[in-house]
Amino acid sequence: MIDQDSDRSLSVISFMELLQGAADKRETRLIRDFLKKSAIAVLPLTENIGHRASIYMEEFGLSSGLRVADALIAATAAENHLRLCTGDQHHFRPIRDLDLVIFKP
Repeated sequence: MIDQDSDRSLSVISFMELLQGAADKRETRLIRDFLKKSAIAVLPLTENIGHRASIYMEEFGLSSGLRVADALIAATAAENHLRLCTGDQHHFRPIRDLDLVIFKP
């Protein structure tokens, strides 16, 4: 599904998570090059995203174990009216205003 969509984007939080997993500068460069080659835009945080994420934390933090990064990722998708493709259905499924697609990693 992801590779069939021509309009692909990524929360800056997801981008930072990718960079966090890089072992060295070469891997960081590979991540940047892949995103550029694949035309995947990195979406910034906004005040609205922060506000929505805080609401998600209040509503779902305790009941589903939603973490700050996931709340920001979900809020980015919701605020930008984008489909959220994830392998993590546990944290995201309770958030009803998401267009959620679960895939098997």
